[in-house]
Amino acid sequence: MRLDKYLADCGLGSRTDIKTFLKKKRVTVNGKIETSPKYQVNQETDSVCFDGLEQSYETFVYYLLNKPKGVISATEDKSHRTVLDLLEVSDRKKGIFPVGRLDKDTHGLLLLTNNGALAHAMLSPKKHVDKRYRAQIEGVMTEDDQKSFAEGIVLKDFTSQPAQLTILEVDTDLETSLVDICIAEGKFHQVKRMVAACGKEVTDLQRLQMGPLSLDETLEQGNYRRLTDQELESLAVFGVPL
Repeated sequence: MRLDKYLADCGLGSRTDIKTFLKKKRVTVNGKIETSPKYQVNQETDSVCFDGLEQSYETFVYYLLNKPKGVISATEDKSHRTVLDLLEVSDRKKGIFPVGRLDKDTHGLLLLTNNGALAHAMLSPKKHVDKRYRAQIEGVMTEDDQKSFAEGIVLKDFTSQPAQLTILEVDTDLETSLVDICIAEGKFHQVKRMVAACGKEVTDLQRLQMGPLSLDETLEQGNYRRLTDQELESLAVFGVPL
């Protein structure tokens, strides 16, 4: 593999950036300064360093993010902070993106990766990947609402697939509810629209689970970590190279 591609895939910048780094003698291969972008690197055996720090080559990377409110699920945006802006520069590997989207004011579990095949599998309507949310509700959710969710709620542009509504707490004095909602779809504002169809309003929404992945409660909002070996193994169910 060409040295410039190797370093670009490690997230150090564009090929143009890499050529500048090489000219400035900031890159070493096996302890020797290397200035040629065409230099062939063996990603299995060669030691490649940038400013003295060894760069490990990975085909795919996976980060579990606790997305905060106010950040959009995109790779770039001129007006708003994106989930990629939350990553350390060294972790911004080439091609990384969020798997699916959480609304700007929704927080919780979000997977970031550069594995397009995995993302396609997890988001495919044919896979029926469950997504579980915890919602604070303005209004009292009832057994009738649970039945409506289970039957599939008719919205303006589509009828939702059957979903599970679990009522955790109800405050009849304040007329509020705390619920868990599990859906196998991911339409625009779907959870909020389903609750609104029942005559209530979502005031806070947190995603707790997507497929086999669950939110790490030790992660503060805005923080992230790599997937554990066990979490990676759980993704094998999607049948794509990891």
